Amino acid sequence: MNKNTETTATKPASFPNGPEAFRDMAEKGATQAKKTYENMTAASTEAADLIKNSYWTAVKDVEDYNSKFARANTNAAFDFVQKMSGVKSPTAFIELWTEHARQQVETLTEQSKQLAALAQKVTRATAELLKTGIANPFNRAA
Repeated sequence: MNKNTETTATKPASFPNGPEAFRDMAEKGATQAKKTYENMTAASTEAADLIKNSYWTAVKDVEDYNSKFARANTNAAFDFVQKMSGVKSPTAFIELWTEHARQQVETLTEQSKQLAALAQKVTRATAELLKTGIANPFNRAA
């Protein structure tokens, strides 16, 4: 027999306790992966709920603002039209128009201030909620 063509048999690698140890290790890994997946899913759901609640709070505040000022602006317009219907002279018309325009500018200025304050409130509340609220579920999941 030629020594160059001879092959030496190698012994396959074995685990210390055989296939059972490998199976146990695989099961532990799968269990840990499943637990991690469940934790991350729960954290993602909680974070999504926080974002949704934050969004709905902001929407509610804006709806309240719109409702309040739409009503006030509509009432002011109706009052103006009612007063205009009783005008008897061009001078009274100009006085009434000037007074209405002045009141509208004052109202717009006040409403703009309130809208800016609302925007700051919503932004601050949303940022704080997102900063603390979303980090917590993921920190617990990790």
